Amino acid sequence: MNLKKTLVGLAAAATFAGAVSAEELSVAATPVPHAEILEFVKPKLAEQGVELDVKVFTDYVQPNVQVDQKRMDANFFQHQPYLDEFNVGRGTNLVSVVGVHVEPFGAYSSRIDSLDELEDGATIAIPNDPTNGGRALLLLQKAGLITLEDDSKITATPRDIADNPRNLDFKELEAATLPRILNQVDLALINTNYALEAGLNPTEDALVIEGAESPYVNILVAHEDRADEEAIQKLAEALTSEDVKQFIEENYQGAVVPAF
Repeated sequence: MNLKKTLVGLAAAATFAGAVSAEELSVAATPVPHAEILEFVKPKLAEQGVELDVKVFTDYVQPNVQVDQKRMDANFFQHQPYLDEFNVGRGTNLVSVVGVHVEPFGAYSSRIDSLDELEDGATIAIPNDPTNGGRALLLLQKAGLITLEDDSKITATPRDIADNPRNLDFKELEAATLPRILNQVDLALINTNYALEAGLNPTEDALVIEGAESPYVNILVAHEDRADEEAIQKLAEALTSEDVKQFIEENYQGAVVPAF
């Protein structure tokens, strides 16, 4: 009986020791597809001794603030142009760890079925952050609706429009709110993660959409002091595995495209 108790005690101690040795890694992410992809790799990381704690955010500011202040270990929601702009504007020191996927940016409407139907003076809603707002304007320029003074400026704003033949009226709003006001405007340029959350299918519902060659690759981000830590590197490897590539291709049907 004493031997049995001893064996049980040793097993419990081993289990406790294993639990203690697991390293927790907290990652801030927007819900779709980022948090979904992170949840997919969670079991694989657990096998490697990393307990992934995914915290969901619905904005594009707090995930960076949390990582910069080292309240969280990493985040997964943004592309490099947005990160660059954030670092300059906020004086932060965040770096890209690895590129994971592209979310082709699109224009949506509940009022028209084609861009040809846009009337003079139509109201166009675009994100109010510099990089996504510029991205929206570049897409509209590609569609032939406007001409920018500098057709390569990724932080363009409506003030940078040189030619607006249809007198389109631009409204700059927070990116997360755009799906909710879709029925209040003629056209809205929406980030794919928010489009997916709202039940929109980018490959079917977007009136115009970026191609898979988009330079806006979504990245895993960490503080520069922590980017090389083993747990973060394990996450980077998991996010760029063949399993994740297959998961993205099967679950998002072209609305999200692997970048590796």
